[in-house]
Amino acid sequence: MRVSFAPALLQGSAGRGLAAPVSTGAASFAVSGYAPQAVRRADPAALQTLTGEAMGTTWSVRLHNPGFRPLDEARQAIEAALALVVRQMSNWEADSDISRFNRAEAGSWHVLPAEFFTVLTCALDWAQASGGAWDPTVGPLVDLWGFGPRAEKAQGAGIPDADALRRVRERVGYQRIVLDLEGRRALQPGAVHVDFSGIAKGYSVDLVTERLQALGHTDFLVEVGGELRACGQRPGNQPWRVAVASMADQSTPLALPLRDMAIATSGDHWHAFEQGGRRYSHTIDPRSGEPVAHGLTSVTVLHAECMQADALATVLTVLGPRAGLDFAEQHGVAALLCERTAQGPAMAMTTAFAALAP
Repeated sequence: MRVSFAPALLQGSAGRGLAAPVSTGAASFAVSGYAPQAVRRADPAALQTLTGEAMGTTWSVRLHNPGFRPLDEARQAIEAALALVVRQMSNWEADSDISRFNRAEAGSWHVLPAEFFTVLTCALDWAQASGGAWDPTVGPLVDLWGFGPRAEKAQGAGIPDADALRRVRERVGYQRIVLDLEGRRALQPGAVHVDFSGIAKGYSVDLVTERLQALGHTDFLVEVGGELRACGQRPGNQPWRVAVASMADQSTPLALPLRDMAIATSGDHWHAFEQGGRRYSHTIDPRSGEPVAHGLTSVTVLHAECMQADALATVLTVLGPRAGLDFAEQHGVAALLCERTAQGPAMAMTTAFAALAP
């Protein structure tokens, strides 16, 4: 499986209630873990479903289509949006815009496609706000630890030696990328490798949403690899509902109503390895160059935009239980976190999440 980043947290303090988060899997951009409610016999004929595969994962759209407009145009718009994200932002495609930028000569400036530039700007904003807890240039470290597209296939995931870690850390640093906002350009300082694993899937959800709205659709639920965004409502003036599980073995997930809201999760339920008695998550802390060592298993974030929710889920995962919760509260982030402890799962939600949860 191909990976991206990880998940969630601790006991709530004053003003924070308890609840439950999510599970994850992964592919080119990674798979996270919510489930839109399954098609039911009672669902009206106007509630239609489109599904497919893209970005190394699956996608689905639940569409309230009372006028029974042909679905072909909707499917074409969805597939075109997802293909655009792959074409511009996939590290697994040698000819993508991001791959060409990563191979470019030191000191070269590059005019970037609008969508690419939007994601890069968002990524750098959160990198700066979090003090580098999330860094879109972390790709070489992800590869070094055996989790990325350029990882040594024969070796797989494992602990790198100190010299290799030092050399690769010298290539990582979001501060090295310079943007020209007016010209929509970015400077490749040399050997900087941009990786959108923790944000591109969320952006793809937003782009599909925009394309469906452009066709005149107002009520639908978009899901790509587990990240979701709800627009409008279900038939009967009911909110869309998604199930969120905090731990891989949780039998009773939390059902969240969503209306004009996105949800994204980062987690390490499956993407990890154990060596020497320690569990190594696929989530790399760019500040140390090593996998996060805390016990977070998942972080779920609600936001109006899925790109923002996706990025923030990764930020909070790297920051860890306490620092992550504090950061989320300070920035008004609606977040649900689950931590693996000796006493069992411990969960907490921010004030903003509690206000949105049932």
